[in-house]
Amino acid sequence: MKITSKAPCRVDMAGGTIDIWPLYLFHAAPVTVNFAVDRYASCTLETRADARITLRSRDLDAHEEFESLAALRAARRYKLPLAAYVVRYFAPATGLDLVTHSEAPAGAGISGSSTLIIALAAAFNKLTRAGYKLEKLREIAQNIEAQIIRVPTGCQDYYPAMYGGVSAIELTEAGVVRKPVAVDLEDLNERVVLAYTGEPRNSGINNWEVMKAHIDGDRAVHRNFDRIAQIARGMRQALEKPDWDEVARLLRQEWANRKKNAPGITTPLIDRLVEVTRPAGAVGAKVCGAGGGGCVFFLVKRGAKSPVSDAIQQEGATVLPARVAPRGVTVATAAG
Repeated sequence: MKITSKAPCRVDMAGGTIDIWPLYLFHAAPVTVNFAVDRYASCTLETRADARITLRSRDLDAHEEFESLAALRAARRYKLPLAAYVVRYFAPATGLDLVTHSEAPAGAGISGSSTLIIALAAAFNKLTRAGYKLEKLREIAQNIEAQIIRVPTGCQDYYPAMYGGVSAIELTEAGVVRKPVAVDLEDLNERVVLAYTGEPRNSGINNWEVMKAHIDGDRAVHRNFDRIAQIARGMRQALEKPDWDEVARLLRQEWANRKKNAPGITTPLIDRLVEVTRPAGAVGAKVCGAGGGGCVFFLVKRGAKSPVSDAIQQEGATVLPARVAPRGVTVATAAG
């Protein structure tokens, strides 16, 4: 049997970090707003006649093999932990060859790792006939990622991979609920520029520092998250209208508050990019994910994608072609 799976990465617009349990329990009506982007993580798995398990990552150019599932479980370290942990959890009854690929640069902040786990989990859910619903796969993926990075993980990164489109992730005492946000995707596509700084960062560590400060009772951090929650609620409403001037204003506010929470979220290059793109037609910008490098999302005026992209590239950053991905994870099966 051969199974292929792919899922889109994401760009977060507002309300990030507050999606980490239990932070959202301490703020009024918290929500995270993001959208799926057509940079994909994918996997292909083929069953084998023997018990051997081979793992290969095309983008990382890495490979490892195990004589059996028992040997994989007994290993102390993995070259490809995302794949190994998913295999370990789903425990396939047959050997297999697994190949993964991510179109997200390493440490880009667009949830390449979370997206890949969703693609992997969906493929193995099909292979093992585990029968998990999509929301349960999110829970499994989130827990597996926490095992790997060894700090708490947020829930927002998985939903664009699961559903595509533009999402409002409502964070409540009763649980997490994803609601689609009705946006003209072609209009949004004309307003999005995504840049990669070439400086990877570690989202788990950045988020952990902020989370610790919040839990330890840092009042300034708590107030900033109150503002971030308020901004995210406003962002959702502004997108639904749509009111692009308000979206831009809120994006600028979101970025300003994030820098107050964690000054290390920005870099000299990111600050330069925000500055030089403004006269070219950018009306708002923020780093993707926890910051400190990675990707920067720019909201631009209609017709300004080209001059904003030129300004970014003149500073030495890379513009990543990106559009909103309307669909989430897909799985296809073929007989071997």
